[in-house]
Amino acid sequence: MEERKGQIRDLNSRMVFREPLLCAQFLRDYVDIDLLNDIQPEDIEDVSEKYQAYLGISFETDSVKKIRIRSMEAECGEMMPLYLISLIEHKSEVDYNVSMQLLRYMACIWHEYAKEVEKNGGENSSNKEFRYPPILPIVYYEGTGKWTAAMHLKDRIMMSGIFGDYLPDFTYKLVRNHDYTNEELLDRKDEMSLLMMLNKVQTPEDMTEFLEVNKEKMFEIFYTAPEHILGIMESAVWSLCMKMNMPLEEAAQCVEKVRKREMGYWFASMEKMDIQAERRNTAEAKREAEEMRQKLCEAEQRQQEAEQRRQEAEQRQQESARETIKAIISLCKELGGDKETAINQLMEKAGLTREAEVGKYWN
Repeated sequence: MEERKGQIRDLNSRMVFREPLLCAQFLRDYVDIDLLNDIQPEDIEDVSEKYQAYLGISFETDSVKKIRIRSMEAECGEMMPLYLISLIEHKSEVDYNVSMQLLRYMACIWHEYAKEVEKNGGENSSNKEFRYPPILPIVYYEGTGKWTAAMHLKDRIMMSGIFGDYLPDFTYKLVRNHDYTNEELLDRKDEMSLLMMLNKVQTPEDMTEFLEVNKEKMFEIFYTAPEHILGIMESAVWSLCMKMNMPLEEAAQCVEKVRKREMGYWFASMEKMDIQAERRNTAEAKREAEEMRQKLCEAEQRQQEAEQRRQEAEQRQQESARETIKAIISLCKELGGDKETAINQLMEKAGLTREAEVGKYWN
């Protein structure tokens, strides 16, 4: 079974967005720019590797697409490229430096574009007529929490209110799949939206909602998906099974049902999962953790209170000793005794041997 597991890849963003069909569906459905409403898979060229070589880094979750805008091409009579940067975040953590990362990519793309135009005999970038292509930065966020990173580059720079006119600034398009209900995603009737719905499942509550979706709509997308996209869906289902801690044998059976497009049987296997039990286990674990935290806080508070009482007792003891010394010294002086007599009295009556203290209070 371990060998079987190794043959099924977990879903990752590069696997999804390097497919022109899925990328085109994503742009049409979720970016809300009219120019992209008619984007087709053949209009999309992945140029990520080119910029990896330039930046000297490997893009784990980012991709750079060169998009052909047919409507602009018809108006201008020439190719009008639009560069799309997609940063795909599969974790729940928010990347607060994403705008600066985007700026780095954008500067790289524009620099390379100018070099390419000049190399092909086009306008020199130093000429007045030269124009750089537009870049559409997109962050696709699959975390369950709210996206709290700054939406503008200037918000990451100190004193931007003072130096704002001299600083570069831009915003980016945020697409968060948890902002869409399962029904809204299924209504798009395409493979990308189905993948987004599958990737939404990260908690027992998400799984419960998933099991309540309109199965006919979901199965229709599965049944009509091209073979090469079906492979990605298999990975998505495998990732879902692993998130829900399904035994490997059962997970492999679910993936096999997807491969054969036997969706009814696959869904029946998913419904066997005891979501309520999982929810109870999660709630119990949270309750036990909270109780342990409370006990630790109470123990720490008791320790602090005991230390405070010890310090107060020590202060009272020191104050009592000082008062005893002062009283014996005062009595010795009244009776005409000397310092030596006071010291002897302290040693005999009070069990004190603080000759230095006697010297302090004698005068």
